[in-house]
Formats: sequence, C-alpha cells, structure tokens
Amino acid sequence: MAARVFADRADGGRCLADELRRRGWTDPLVLGLARGGVPVAAVVARRLGADLDVAVARKIGAPGRREYGVGAVTPDGPASYDEAALHALGLTAARLARAEARERAEARRRFRRYRAGRPPAVLTGRDVILVDDGLATGVTATAALREVRAARPRTLVFATPVAAPEAADRVGAEADDVVCVAEPPGFRAVGQWYADFHQTSDDDVLDLLFR
Repeated sequence: MAARVFADRADGGRCLADELRRRGWTDPLVLGLARGGVPVAAVVARRLGADLDVAVARKIGAPGRREYGVGAVTPDGPASYDEAALHALGLTAARLARAEARERAEARRRFRRYRAGRPPAVLTGRDVILVDDGLATGVTATAALREVRAARPRTLVFATPVAAPEAADRVGAEADDVVCVAEPPGFRAVGQWYADFHQTSDDDVLDLLFR
C-alpha cells in the first residue's frame, strides 16, 4: 500500500473509516485502544454509525529499554509476550514479573477512570473493531485482541491507519481480519506517519467517550 503522512489522528480516522465502510457490519462496536487509538476510533465510530468504547492494554518494556515492548497486559487478562523478543534479549516472563505487575496496575487505573461508573460494553455476538493509531510491534494489540476474543464477539477486526507489515501479519493471527490504510516498508515508529502526534491524555479520552 502507498504510504502517506496523516495530518493527525482524526485524519487517520477518516481515512480508516473510508476503508471500513466498504463492508457490512452487524451491530458494530468500535473499541479505541487507549490512549492514542481513541481519537482515531471516535471518528471511525461516528462515520460507521457504531457504538464507541475503550480498550486498555499496557506495554511491558525490556529492562532499561521501556519503549521496546516485549509483551503487554490488559486489566484482567493474562500477559502476552513476544517469545522471539524474549529469547533475543535473554529474558523470561518471570524476570519481568515486577514490570508486568506495574503495568497491570496502571491498566486497571485507566480502565476504572475511563469507565467512570458505566458498565462494560457488551461484546458477545457483535462485530467488534479494535482501533489503534498505529501498529509497530503488535504486542499491545495482541493482548487487547485476546481479551476481546474471550468475550465471544461475532467477528473481531483490528484496524489502524498505519502498520509495520510484519506486525500486521503477526496481529492477523489474533483477529479475523486486519484493516490498514498503509503498511509502509520503511516503518520505524508510529509517530513518523503523523504530522501532529501529540500525546493523548486521560481527559482527551474521557471527552471523546462522553461527547
């Protein structure tokens, strides 16, 4: 697919919605992967006429290299690890137990705040579209997809404006389909494909969920 730089996450959402509108959906639910996926998901949900909610997953970084994700965890599901990355770095899941606990605690904090007293969305029997602003390694998407799958959706699609090709292939093993606007071969980081890639805050997420 041809690469392009999106103006911001809303622009990415508009382009992604154009791809997703080409198919039919049954009682669709769009889940934005917090935080950065929520602004994209909000546009997608609006254009598809779908419900919007939030999913939370936290990356587990390598020791001394927290930005290098070797795994991820959701508020309640089991942690997911990239076994190849662990092997390459000489790591084990047991050695990352403290980092896993820290990230799970943060995932639970965010989930409670984003729910704001609302009951969890019903996923069973629905077409669920999990949306993020980009896909670099796929570790957080994998953890989130596995948790959503456990709720028995009718179909489960992962969608994003831009993805590293190898990560899209990896996530394809967890979703029924993966929809990307672009899979550029020169992918290094999600932010390189956005002109405006400012950090999304908890307040931004809440504003979009309750707008």
